[in-house]
Amino acid sequence: MGLSYNVYLNSSRIYGCKTCKTHLANHDDIASRNFRGQHGKAYLFKSVVNINQSEASERSMTTGRHVVRDISCKQCKETVGWKYDKAYEASEKYKEGMYILEAELLCTVH
Repeated sequence: MGLSYNVYLNSSRIYGCKTCKTHLANHDDIASRNFRGQHGKAYLFKSVVNINQSEASERSMTTGRHVVRDISCKQCKETVGWKYDKAYEASEKYKEGMYILEAELLCTVH
């Protein structure tokens, strides 16, 4: 396997991994700030970079059952949130393919 390179975002506000400061998401890609994670406040993002994804698993969450994958920083391997693969409730389908990053696990890089 070849070398894995990090993606560097170019934006006025960039969120990174709190542990190693690796770029994870652009502020403009926030779809919603009205989410909660295990560590408190969380953001729903349309896209993120520099992550690894775990195997998909079905979980019961406050908004119903979802198929999700934990996501971790590609650089330091710290878990930073999860990705929604599937929502069973029609009202939750908008989350499919989107990512949750927990505010407590992020820092502002730029």
